[in-house]
Amino acid sequence: MKFLSPITRFAQLGSFFVSCLSVVYSNDQPMNLLLVTVDDMSCDSVGVYGAKLKETTPVMDRLASQSLRFEYAHVTVGNCNPCRNVMFSGLISHNNKVEGFYKVPEPGWPHMVDLLKDAGYYTGIHGKVTHSSPYQPYAWDDDLTISPSGEKAHLKDANAYGASTTRGIAKAKKSGKPFFLSINISDPHKPFWSKPKGGGEDPYIPSKIFTAEEVPVPGFLFEDPEVRKELALYYSSVRRGDDCLGEVLSALKKSGEWENTMIIFLSDHGMPLPFAKTQLYHHSTHTPLMVRIPGVTKAGKVDKRHMVSVLDLLPTILDALEVKKPSRLDGRSFYPVLMGEKQDGRDFIVKEYNENAGGSRDPMRAIQSKKFLYLFNPWSNGERIFATATNGTVTYKRMIALSGEDEKMNERLELYRFRVPQEFYNVARDPDCLENMLNYSSRQKEINQLTSSLEQWMVRTGDPMLECFQKRDDPEFLEAYVRKLEEEADKRRKAKSKAPRKIGNKKS
Repeated sequence: MKFLSPITRFAQLGSFFVSCLSVVYSNDQPMNLLLVTVDDMSCDSVGVYGAKLKETTPVMDRLASQSLRFEYAHVTVGNCNPCRNVMFSGLISHNNKVEGFYKVPEPGWPHMVDLLKDAGYYTGIHGKVTHSSPYQPYAWDDDLTISPSGEKAHLKDANAYGASTTRGIAKAKKSGKPFFLSINISDPHKPFWSKPKGGGEDPYIPSKIFTAEEVPVPGFLFEDPEVRKELALYYSSVRRGDDCLGEVLSALKKSGEWENTMIIFLSDHGMPLPFAKTQLYHHSTHTPLMVRIPGVTKAGKVDKRHMVSVLDLLPTILDALEVKKPSRLDGRSFYPVLMGEKQDGRDFIVKEYNENAGGSRDPMRAIQSKKFLYLFNPWSNGERIFATATNGTVTYKRMIALSGEDEKMNERLELYRFRVPQEFYNVARDPDCLENMLNYSSRQKEINQLTSSLEQWMVRTGDPMLECFQKRDDPEFLEAYVRKLEEEADKRRKAKSKAPRKIGNKKS
């Protein structure tokens, strides 16, 4: 047995004492928050979420191995501005008032930025600045998309995301504050890789480029050479988005804040192609939610028990950061789940669509469990054409071109354009939502259960579409209701077009 001198023992005790103080000191420091989103990426484009194409997302896959990831996470709507404002408010769209892409100067609720700034946080954002709050300019400490030279970073430049992350963390440290960074990666939002605005060569090259021959065709689309080419550009853009995430996480690690930062990663909705974006289908809202909290979440764990929504993010974040929650919330914290506990009442999520970027009012509501999806489309009258963000895609144009000679394609195109008032799918078996089971006698029990739960939700949240839903079998009432909404949307568009345009630089 080896004996130690009193001096050596004292030195070791001192070293142990200092290390204990270091741990206590570290634990006393407020946790930082890094919230990273990608734009227009379907969940099943990610390797660990079952991507059929290899090597689409090596960085996302590695982050998943370090995080707790959710198998049943959804956003509330398949378009950007409404979805992001749900995330930052903890309120469903009809309560946060951001139902479309128009500005709401007096929303009547505290934004995540307000709550964290009041708690002493530095707040910075890169990308999606105008889509991340009800009006602009908002009270972020910094728009990190703007470089120190005053130039705006290119949204497809992976290096710019790393530089913004580094700069934001440095500014927070200089001010002696914990940080909240909202880093919003543009890819795979259009324009896709190799198709930059204004034409010419694309200087922002993905670390891997996929070919039309190797990419999978989603089940809700169709086999066609031109569609494959568009999908190859999409998947290459997914890889470029993954490159951007790599730069962000590298910057965080180099800053020394990796072990004191809560990381949240997700996509704001599905791919920018027909039957995904601007919809409420399964692939429209299923999101690759990953959460990493040092000392709390278990690395590599996959939660397959609970259904969670982007609506729940704000209360969850506030619980994790020990910040007081606002009294008015539609979402519910799943922080207990992050700590490894079971949570009741997570058997379904609710979705809501109201208006597109062009101001076209086509209201929809949906409710989804692990197995089934019910959709209510009161605007659908057999004549009204749904206004979606994917009409300009090559894939949509091919649908039109092929529909004249292909009866099944024509039926699919008709559904895309006109829809039907109600839809019901077994998403566990049919995630592509190809077989509407609404009139199946064998499914009436499940339909009644979901519609009853949706109605209870609408009552609880004060959804103005409640009466419309209750009278969903009365086409005359539905038509009158939708026409009234269209008139209101038309007035907003006209008022916006008459508003004087500001001259000079706009603050963002």
